[in-house]
Parts: sequence; C-alpha cells; structure tokens
Amino acid sequence: MMKSSWRSALAFGHDLAAAALAWWAAYLLRFNLDVPLEFHGDMLRSLALVVPLQAVFFSGFGLYRGIWRYASLPDLKRILLAVLFSAIAVATLLFMLRMPIVVPRSVLILDPILLLLLMGGSRVAYRVWKERGLRGWNATQPVVVLGAGDAAVGLLKDLERSREWRVVALFDDDANKRGKQLQGIKVYGSIDELPQWYEKLGVQHAIIAMPSAAHGVRRHAMEICAQCSLKVMTVPSFDDLISGKVTVSQIRQVELDDLLGRDPVVLDTAGLHQLLDGSTVLVSGAGGSIGSELCRQVVKFRPRLLVLFELNEFSLYAIEQEFRERFPDIDIACVIGDVKNRVRVQQVFAQYRPQVVFHAAAYKHVPLMENANAWEAVRNNVLGTYTLAQAAIDVAVEKFVLISTDKAVNPTNVMGASKRLAEMVCQSLQRQGSTRFIMVRFGNVLGSTGSVIPKFREQIARGGPVTVTHPDITRYFMSIPEAAQLVMQAGLMGQGGEIFVLDMGEPVKIADLARDMIRLSGFSEDDIRIEYTGLRPGEKLYEELLADGEHTLPTPHAKLRIAQARAADGAWLQALLAWLSAEDLLDDAAVKQGLRRWVPEYNPAPHDVPRL
Repeated sequence: MMKSSWRSALAFGHDLAAAALAWWAAYLLRFNLDVPLEFHGDMLRSLALVVPLQAVFFSGFGLYRGIWRYASLPDLKRILLAVLFSAIAVATLLFMLRMPIVVPRSVLILDPILLLLLMGGSRVAYRVWKERGLRGWNATQPVVVLGAGDAAVGLLKDLERSREWRVVALFDDDANKRGKQLQGIKVYGSIDELPQWYEKLGVQHAIIAMPSAAHGVRRHAMEICAQCSLKVMTVPSFDDLISGKVTVSQIRQVELDDLLGRDPVVLDTAGLHQLLDGSTVLVSGAGGSIGSELCRQVVKFRPRLLVLFELNEFSLYAIEQEFRERFPDIDIACVIGDVKNRVRVQQVFAQYRPQVVFHAAAYKHVPLMENANAWEAVRNNVLGTYTLAQAAIDVAVEKFVLISTDKAVNPTNVMGASKRLAEMVCQSLQRQGSTRFIMVRFGNVLGSTGSVIPKFREQIARGGPVTVTHPDITRYFMSIPEAAQLVMQAGLMGQGGEIFVLDMGEPVKIADLARDMIRLSGFSEDDIRIEYTGLRPGEKLYEELLADGEHTLPTPHAKLRIAQARAADGAWLQALLAWLSAEDLLDDAAVKQGLRRWVPEYNPAPHDVPRL
C-alpha cells in the first residue's frame, strides 16, 4: 500500500511539473521564444492559479488509479478529459470573472495541447521503456506466428510485453493479407512459404495461432515447421479461449492431441442435466484414466452425490484430493472395494442407492492378461461386471453403462474376449429388471494408464530407442475427455441392451505415432531410432469396431452408432456363472479353451492357442 501511495504521489508531482512546464512553453511559443518583460509577471501570477486548478481536475478524473507501466487508451482518454475541462475552467476564471491578469488567448489554446502531449507522452514513453528498454531489445527470442486472424492479433498484443518472445513475421494463407501489417508485424506470405524465410529471419521457433482452423490446416502447418526444424508451439484451443479459461498468450508445446486432432464433441447438455442433475452417480474404477475423467465430466452436471468406487488405495486418494480442491461444493463418497466382492458391492449399493452407474473398472492391459493372469482377467472383467450389474438391478438403478473396448470385436486375446463376455452378461440381464444396460465400445485413449503414449514419452526421455511391435500395427485413438463425453452421451441415449460404437476416426499407425512424438520432442529419427520388437501375446495388427455378422444403426448423434450383436439368454448366463464360480484356479490353457466355448468369435493367435 505504501509503495502504491508513493507511486501516486510521484505521478502527481510529475503532472504538476508538466502543467507548469506546459504553461511556460505556451508563452514561449506565443512570443517566438522571447517573452516580453511586461508579460513575465502575469505569467508567474497566472501560473500560481492555473496549476492548482488543473491539479484538482487531475485528481477528480482519477489519473492516479492506474499504473504507468500498463498505460492504455482508457488512461489517455481520462487525461484528455481532465486537460479539456481544466482548460475550460482556466479560461472561465480568467475572462468570465475578469481577473486582473493578462493572458494571451493563444496561450489558452497552446497550453492544453502541450499539457496533453507531456502527460500522455511521458506515460507512453515509460511503458515502452519498461517493456523494451529495461530488458533490452535483443533479450527476447525471435519467433514467427502462423496465422493472421483474430487469435494472432490477440497474441501479438499480449507478446508486446513478453520477456521471452519477439514476433518478427506472420504467415497466412489468405492472399489478401500478404504484405499487410498487424500490430506493426508484416505478413510475409503463405504458410507454405515459411521454408523460404525462416533462415533469413533467424528464427528457431514458430507459434501456430489458428485455434478455429480445421485440424488438417493446423497439422499441415506443423508439418511445414517440421521441415524447417522449427520448434512448434500453439495457442490454446478455441473452446478454452471462448470459455475464458485461458488467454491467447498462454502458448504451449504442441501435443499429440493436436496432431491426431478430432472435431469437438457436441453434447446434449439439457438431456445430461436431466439425467445427472440432483442424482447419485457411482463410477467404478474411479481412480483410473477413464473413470477419473468420467468423474470430472459428471460433476459439470451437478449430481447430488458422486460415489468413487475404486480398489487401488493410492488412486482413490489421488482423485479424492483432486476433487476436494477443484470441486469443493460437490459431495463425494470415496469407497474402497473390489467389484468381484458381492457382499461389499451390495452394501455400497444399498447404502448410496445410485440412479446412474458407469462401470469402468477392468483389467485392460492385453499382454499382462494374456499369460499367467488369464483367469484373474476373466473373473474381474466378467464376474465383476455381473456382481455390479446384479446389485444395480436390486436397487433399481436407472441406467448402467458398461465401458467396453474395440478389442471385444473378433477378440484374439483374453482381455478382449472377457470384455465381450461382459457385454453379453449385461445384455442377458436386461430382461430381469427396470435397470437399462448400455454398453459402449471404443479404442485406445491418448495418455491412458498403460497406453503406448506414456511409454513412448519415457523412452524418448531416456534417449531411445522407441520400441514398436510391428511396422504396420494400427490403432484407433481419441482423447480421454472425448471418450468420457461420448460415454455419457451414449448413456443418455441408451434405452437398454444397445452396444454403442464410438466414431474413432481414422486408424493411426503406431510407427507414425512414434515418429510424431520424436519430432514433437525436438529430435529426429537420427537422434532417437525406432526399434521393432515383434507382436506381443494376444496383440492384433489392427483393431475392429464391429464383429463379423454385426451391423450398425445410426443415432441422432453423429459420433455414435448402435451395433446389433448376438445376445445371450438367461440359461446361457447361469451356465457362464457356474464356470466363473469354480473354486479351482484355472490355468491359462483351460481359460482360453473355455473362452472359445463362451465366445465363438474368439480366435486366439496361433502361438496363444492352448494345447490340451
């Protein structure tokens, strides 16, 4: 507070001195720098009147509430008004009240002009000196900006105060902008012309400022930057900008999501509010990557209570701490439990009586579940689903949403076959109560626990090599928030028994993904090589979203379709449960043999076929 008062006093003193100087300079200009002696006395006597009067207007117009370093047009407007009204007041006192002081009329015109220049100019000069001179003109790194639209203009304004970046050129595909200037920065040409200029401009960095452009345009810009070996950054997404979460100057490194980019999900927010607002929602596997994101998306629709059901103590603790900090007004219940434990599950459902359940708890890692853990995978993914689903029927849960996988289609591994069985369990239970069961299939999500993305990051950080199982292996990818949003949308739309298939876009070669990550990390394949290790147990070259004999039906949502798959009846379910409840631990060979009986489309890879 003392520092602020000291600065205000200093600014006030500066303006008083400026007022005296402007009055004196007006006399000098009026008399061609040679003021006659007979006017000296009147100049000094009028100065004693003019400066205090102007000081009153300076204070009255709030000239000392702002900070000079951030002087802007509103500040200059206040100065203009203060000077204008003080000039009127001075003229009124001198002439209307017939005071015994002779002041030339030209002085009354020159004084406010000079005073405005002195007060406004000093503030602008101080801001320029503070932002540029104090840190030196060469202290910043030169950078080019790709895009010359509204986002670029906002970025240029913000970077004027940057201690790190100095924009030297703009590139935009709009031919009408070529040669024009934005905020004093020239548009050199199209983005494709960047390779002709980057060396002449002496830049090593580029910022992509096209948040509302199509994904293909942004990716093309990134590829051009890669050709020039430029380190690429980008502005926040358009959605984040318009929501006010971030500002355009909060540039960040380009992430994998930017390269794989997908159109934003359009949610039926009114319908989701109707489903979730004021409801008790339970999420199993709430500490996992998908489960935790589901929780974050659910809280946007104001549930009465969110039950976080999780087996892993640390994961539950982490999500509990996050929600206490980020969503303190949302009631949560943190519950430790195993989805296979019927007594514990029934106790939790009886206590909280949820209206909506999202079942994300599962063993998902294909190679780990393939050998030595096959029986645990099947019991957890199938018996756990049945236990949770039966508890949901008992307390009349309105909707039960099972998170499934594209690996359930023509499965070649234990994990995929177990998820297909979980789908069939839910389908068979659909007839037993009022609970509506909805299944949602999708592929890999970027950055999820156990996915290839974190593994690649670690390998790149160690200097490589980056290991890929096969040059032609492909996968579908979507972001975790997109997957969670579509799961919620499917849960809203489902009437019971449907298997929803998410639009996963185009499949991506894992090898291309590895190359992109190496490039985004600032390296080339000469620095970090890619090594092919061979397919792992249970691994497919490619994933499918629909099984043989299945077909899909459209839905009102462009990114969701309904797969019509073979269902199961109650007798089938009882036989399956008898197999799952066997007291003996089955070895891998027996598990895979049983899966071939329960899931006819299960076709393990040759090296995984059990020999009996």
